[in-house]
Amino acid sequence: MDSKRALCGTLLTVTFTWGSTVTAWADSESAAAVRPSTRGSDAGTVDHRTWRNTTGPHIIHRRTWRAGSTTTVVHAGTWRTGARPQQPRVIIRPTKVGNKRIARSLLQRRDWPSREFQCLDSLWTRESNWNHEAYNRSSGAYGIPQALPAGKMSGAGKDWRHNPATQIRWGLKYIKGRYGRPCGAWGHFRSHNWY
Repeated sequence: MDSKRALCGTLLTVTFTWGSTVTAWADSESAAAVRPSTRGSDAGTVDHRTWRNTTGPHIIHRRTWRAGSTTTVVHAGTWRTGARPQQPRVIIRPTKVGNKRIARSLLQRRDWPSREFQCLDSLWTRESNWNHEAYNRSSGAYGIPQALPAGKMSGAGKDWRHNPATQIRWGLKYIKGRYGRPCGAWGHFRSHNWY
């Protein structure tokens, strides 16, 4: 557990005895951040010690006691830190609708008309149903564009196995290089059952 997160708004207990260093802490990692500062003389009968944060002005403890006392003094204070608890990672699974949205955006960047998206939608619905993990056992084709061999998509990014956007970018580049536009690829698919 992160020590900053553990100490955020929690109660810190400091235990010490006369003439010795701190003997107990609520969190062992916090000991490095706190040090004693002595006011007054050790020769006197009264000793004032303030325990404070070395990285900031927050005073945690100030206690006065008589010299020679062997009583253990325990004081609780609140340690405040600016650290915020870490948010849990949310893993969003790519969906068919989300993958189509990515493709439509990439088509618009290429200034292709919306008719081209209709052809692409028909093509990749037949090929993979827009599933970025679609795998053809008989041919070995993989992903939304059904690349064969699948490793060709690594040219678009190292995350080609799991990232639909990388697969779509590769697929559009392939279509442009081979057929010019998605409607050309869709026309070839309808006549040959592959593209």
